[in-house]
Amino acid sequence: MTLSASPTHATPLLQGLPPLLNANVRLLVLGSFPGVASLRAQQYYGHPQNHFWKIMASLLSPDAAEVLAMPYAERAHWLLNQGVGLWDVYAACEREGSLDANIQNAQPNDLQSLRALCPALVAIAHNGGESFKHAKLTRALGLPVHRLPSTSPANASWSFERKLAAWHDVFQAMGLVS
Repeated sequence: MTLSASPTHATPLLQGLPPLLNANVRLLVLGSFPGVASLRAQQYYGHPQNHFWKIMASLLSPDAAEVLAMPYAERAHWLLNQGVGLWDVYAACEREGSLDANIQNAQPNDLQSLRALCPALVAIAHNGGESFKHAKLTRALGLPVHRLPSTSPANASWSFERKLAAWHDVFQAMGLVS
C-alpha cells in the first residue's frame, strides 16, 4: 500500500489596491498592504476600527464628522484635494488574515515611479513598522521620510489621541496643518 501526501493548502496571491495619487500630492502615506476588510470593500483603511480616516478628518477638516460621513469615493477625492495621497509598499502578497506579520512572498510596488507620478511630492510618511522597513527605498527618492504609528486596530498600545498627536507633528512639519 502506498501512502500519498495530502495536498498542501496554498495561500492565494492577494492583489493590493491601486494608488490614490495625482500631480498635486505633497505627502504620500504608504501603508504595507490592505487588510481583509479593506480588500473586501476595495477601500484604503476600510476596517471600521482603523483610525486613519478619523485622524485625517481631525487634522484636515474643521468638520471631521462631515468628512467621515462622506462615501468613500468622495472622501478619497477630498484627501487628494488636501495634498495627501495613499499607496502601499506591497502590490501583492500571500497572507492569512490581516496582520502584517503574516505577509509572505510580497511583491513590492514601483515606488521609484513616485517622483514622476507626483511631481509636487515633498515627503513620505510610512504608516506603521512594516511599511517603514522600506524607508531605504523611499529615502532614495531624496525626500524626507517619516515613520508614523500604525493606524491599525492591531496597534492597540497607542491610543487614538497619541496617534493623532504623532500624525499632527508630521503634517505640521509639511505645512499641511497649523
